[in-house]
Amino acid sequence: MKYKHLFFDLDHTLWDFDANAKLTLQDLYAALKLEERGVDDFDRFYRQYLGHNTKLWARYRNGFIKQAELRVKRMQLSLLDFKIGDEALAKEMSQRFLEMLPTRNTLFPYAVEILEYLTSKNYQLHLITNGFEDVQHHKINNSKINHYFDKVVTSEGSNSLKPNKEIFDFALAATGAQKTESIMLGDDLEADIMGAANAGLDQVYINHVNKSPDFKPTYTVYALKELEAIF
Repeated sequence: MKYKHLFFDLDHTLWDFDANAKLTLQDLYAALKLEERGVDDFDRFYRQYLGHNTKLWARYRNGFIKQAELRVKRMQLSLLDFKIGDEALAKEMSQRFLEMLPTRNTLFPYAVEILEYLTSKNYQLHLITNGFEDVQHHKINNSKINHYFDKVVTSEGSNSLKPNKEIFDFALAATGAQKTESIMLGDDLEADIMGAANAGLDQVYINHVNKSPDFKPTYTVYALKELEAIF
């Protein structure tokens, strides 16, 4: 067995961020009566939110904005798309979203089964996530997958962010793992796959959405069950 330490990403890899965010935003949409305030199309609001969130996370990863700005601005910009310039509402939505989102527990199909399978084969499983410390721990606890992971390394806890080499080095040091016996599994080509490659780790690209990457990972799978063919 070449690999001993398997480092998973969390959001969009195991934990279905988009599905959980949609459920949370639907609850906020109803609770805050956003339709009466001018958000007349929830599905468009949700699509706008996802777009803004993705772009703002890229800016956060690259050091252009801080955590607090990301959290509020994704709501602010989504409201502005409906010509609503209400900063107080954006702040309230941000606070309530962050309280509610980690209570969701929708995982990708076969997530629990693959974690059980890998554990039964004596792999040591860990998480490397760019998420916030408190939020990410709540997610894995509420999804009842926390017991599968020996170490959870967050960007907050490591003072670094994927794809920076430092967060991978931090994770290796925290787990006592050697690069040659470690592999990174994630959905984000830049943050997870290219970041891990730059840090000297093999990678599994978990390509849930069937993208066509111009970088060749060590392995590519299109569903979590396919990991059984590698491990």
